Amino acid sequence: MQIRSAQFVISATSLDGCPDPDVPEFAFIGRSNVGKSSLINRLTGQTGLAKVSATPGHTKTLNFYLINKDWHLVDLPGYGFAQKNLADRERFEAMIIDYLEQRESLIRVFVLIDSRLPMQKLDRDFVQWLIGADVDFALVFTKVDKTKPAILKETRGQFEALFQQMGVSAPPLFESSSETGAGKLELLRFIGAEVASVEANDEEEDDEEGSEEATSQGLPPS
Repeated sequence: MQIRSAQFVISATSLDGCPDPDVPEFAFIGRSNVGKSSLINRLTGQTGLAKVSATPGHTKTLNFYLINKDWHLVDLPGYGFAQKNLADRERFEAMIIDYLEQRESLIRVFVLIDSRLPMQKLDRDFVQWLIGADVDFALVFTKVDKTKPAILKETRGQFEALFQQMGVSAPPLFESSSETGAGKLELLRFIGAEVASVEANDEEEDDEEGSEEATSQGLPPS
C-alpha cells in the first residue's frame, strides 16, 4: 500500500469526541520516547504530521489522521510517563482504555517496543492487558538501526516466551527504524491487507442484507 494522502482530522479527549467510526482504524501506542511520532511521520511520508517532542508524555489526546480517505491512523498517548497530577494520569488511562475496549472501528493496535532494551515491565503489563481484553495487536520493535542484532533477538525472544507462557499465539512482529525506513513497507502492506479484508467483509455483508431484503419482498435475490 502506498500512502497518497494523510490529513489531520481531530484530537479527542474522550470516546465521545472521536470521529464517526465509519472507516477502519489502526492505533499506535508505546512507552514515552519510544519513537512513535517519528515512526508515524516516516510511514505517512510527512515529517510534521505527528509532532516530535523531547518532552516525555507530549501526546495527551487521541489524535486521528485520515489516510488515503480510507482509514484512520490513531496516535494514542504514551503509557508510562509519570504525570505529576494523579487525576490527570487516571484520566489519560481511562481515555485510552475506553478507546481500546469500546471503539468499534478499531482493527488493530500497534504496540511500539524499544528494541535497544530488554522487555520492560510496563510493556509486558500492557501487552498482557491487551490479551486479557481480547484486543488485536501487533508488536513493532523500533530503533533497530541503533540496536545490535543479538540484543534485538534477545528482546524479541523475551516477548515470544511471554506469549508461550500465556498459551497464546504470538502476534505479528515487525522491526522498524524511522531513520532508515526499515519496516515501512512491511507495516504498510500489513495494514493495506487488513483494510482490504474489512472492505471485502463489508461488501459481503451488504450483499447478504440485499438478498435477505429481496427474499422478504418475494423477489429473486440479485
